[in-house]
Amino acid sequence: MIQILPVLPTIDEHHVDRRRYPDGVAFMDGQYLPMSQAKISVLDWGFLHSDATYDTVHVWNGRFFRLDLHLDRFFGGVERLRMKLPYDRKKITSILNDCVALSDHRSAYVEMICTRGSSPTFSRDPRQAENRFMAFAVPFGSVANKEQLERGLHVAISDTVRIPPKSIDPAIKNYHWLDLVKGLFDAYDAGAETALIVDTNGYIAEGPGFNVFVVKDGSLRTPAFGVLPGITRRTVFDLCAEIGLSATAADISRAEIKGAEEVFITSTAGGIMPVTRVDDTEIANGHVGSVTRRLMDLYWHKHDEPAWSTAVIYP
Repeated sequence: MIQILPVLPTIDEHHVDRRRYPDGVAFMDGQYLPMSQAKISVLDWGFLHSDATYDTVHVWNGRFFRLDLHLDRFFGGVERLRMKLPYDRKKITSILNDCVALSDHRSAYVEMICTRGSSPTFSRDPRQAENRFMAFAVPFGSVANKEQLERGLHVAISDTVRIPPKSIDPAIKNYHWLDLVKGLFDAYDAGAETALIVDTNGYIAEGPGFNVFVVKDGSLRTPAFGVLPGITRRTVFDLCAEIGLSATAADISRAEIKGAEEVFITSTAGGIMPVTRVDDTEIANGHVGSVTRRLMDLYWHKHDEPAWSTAVIYP
């Protein structure tokens, strides 16, 4: 009997990716690339183990908003994860600027990332991995679309529990999103548009990429425990101090958020965004509240002020 040997497929020299990507520019390994060419190794610990930290800053009308605060948080996360960046703060600032300028976006979503990287020997010792920095700029995107910003979002509260801070420090911005994604699917199943999940004590925590505020009797509250201290969250505190509103961080129950006079969420991806329905409960009779409107207007006004923003240097 003649034995027929299997025919193995050939090994291609280059990967061909036929997917479509947003228009933008990325920086990797000293090179500026179109988004379609920005790739990481399948052996990178950032991909294999979510061993990475990142930060996002947006550009509006050609200006970075609160860039220094985002850089502070990024460098803090890198240090606490015991990673090392190949560039200093000045160089990373220049890289972010160049990603935006080369993309020619006047409004952009800009991300800086540091992954654990990979080991040349596939070692499981994180100390042997070569840490990797990358960045990119794509068109500005928002958690809420134009219609939702006008009428307010419908948010559902999921029973999913946020990763506890004793496990992962929430001040380190990270890609551990499976709890948040599960919450999103719970919200979609309930007919809502986005989700809030709860902390280990059952209080409201945060949503996928955003913090939440409630307004009651003219005062603002936002969850204090187990949440990312967002830059837009901090900006709300700063705006409230400027216009004389009280804002505090404290536990918020399901009943309290549903009984609030106003609710809004905050994110670099969209700014201050109103919520007019939580589960089956209408907030502010289904209308965007006056405090939320005032803070939204002031927030975007600050984007043109040099004390709050940094101009992108375009060619």
